[in-house]
Amino acid sequence: MPVQRSISGLRPRRISRARARAAVGVSVAALAAGATAGAGPAVAQPKAAPAAAADCSAQYKIEQKLSSGTTWRMCWRYDSKAGLVLENVSYQPKGETQPIKVLNSARLAQIDVPYDDGSVEYDDLTGFGFAQGLVNLAPGECPGGTIKTVRVPDAWDPQHPDVNGLCTTTRSRGHAYRMQGDSANKVFQAQGKDLLVYTVNQVGWYEYMTEWRFQDDGTVNMNVGATGSLSYDDYDAGDGRGWPIGKGAKAYATSHSHNVFWRLDFGLDGSSKTKVEQYDSAVTAPAHGQQAPTNKTTRTKVTKELAGDYKTYRWWRMVSATGKNKDGHARSYEIVPGPTTKYPGRSFTKHDVYFTEYNKCEQFASNNPGACPAGAGKSVDKWVNGQTLTHPVVWMNVGFHHIARDEDQQPMPIHWQGFAISPRDVTAMNPLTPDALAWQNGHWRPRS
Repeated sequence: MPVQRSISGLRPRRISRARARAAVGVSVAALAAGATAGAGPAVAQPKAAPAAAADCSAQYKIEQKLSSGTTWRMCWRYDSKAGLVLENVSYQPKGETQPIKVLNSARLAQIDVPYDDGSVEYDDLTGFGFAQGLVNLAPGECPGGTIKTVRVPDAWDPQHPDVNGLCTTTRSRGHAYRMQGDSANKVFQAQGKDLLVYTVNQVGWYEYMTEWRFQDDGTVNMNVGATGSLSYDDYDAGDGRGWPIGKGAKAYATSHSHNVFWRLDFGLDGSSKTKVEQYDSAVTAPAHGQQAPTNKTTRTKVTKELAGDYKTYRWWRMVSATGKNKDGHARSYEIVPGPTTKYPGRSFTKHDVYFTEYNKCEQFASNNPGACPAGAGKSVDKWVNGQTLTHPVVWMNVGFHHIARDEDQQPMPIHWQGFAISPRDVTAMNPLTPDALAWQNGHWRPRS
């Protein structure tokens, strides 16, 4: 992203990586220096942030029992490029005696930002200091929650590596369900609760809010919101590559894309041998004598690496290799896409989802710095080469084409992009089912 410093004769968004690091470093150092005045509650400052294990220490553990009875547990660590990493994520709704493990790990895998005029393209995670741009959060930004201290690896200012930048809190999301039945004598309704975990990372003019919402019904929402400011130096686009901002039609803010990737390593029921399944439905016209069209859904087992694309009536699920719910059905999580504008300009952005076989060196969706073997390629599309899936990793790509508008100033309203994973047969019934309805499982009949 554009950096907040002008250099004579050079457009800021074309600034070198070294200068980008220095410019962002000044901003982060200043924020770190002011931590005492505006950071709010935090745990004791850690000496370092080692990779969290299943039994991570208290300062790296997040555990929240929501008012509806659901408990989420996970460990966190902070990576020098990916930023916040969540590990060993488990979900325990009421009625389950043990936590149900969902994810081995979950994190961002890249934010690719190409500009419409072809002048520049940024890899914000691996090339432009996303992780080092972690900012301090004020108490009002984490209402009712806790702000944890994060030691930032390779901090711009080594004298101030600790940032009060990780918020964990709870939020209401409105109705979880409502059911009135055949009479108005009884209304069953509940308000849903979420555990919210988030950080804010500054990259140039943009501030990225990386948000993880863990719902009490087992759904996990992953979102990145872009806010901050439009760069005042990026007003030189031509018509068709930008949008006029301000008086008349003189200054055109350059349009660009945000291609955000996530990397999910599922560990359903404690096993990494998750199965991948694709479902497609076909609708045909009504046959003679039928009142409506027919719709048939077919399942395809995805046994080899795949670069997948969403289509109408297509979806995927990750299926547990070992666990079943109380009805005897295999536990799984369905991938639920959000709105996306798929960017066709790069090979790694041409698909919505990638399923690859786990490889320790494959960490970032583009410009991957890992020590992969020679010829392995530096982007996720190169890793889809026909391997059998025994430990699948999911890479999600969600795009947003940002054509600026007058309302984007000043500051710029946040715009979100993301997706969700939703439980499918993880529990035998709605995990929020009230006790009075717990007997209505399957093909129930009214009681006399």
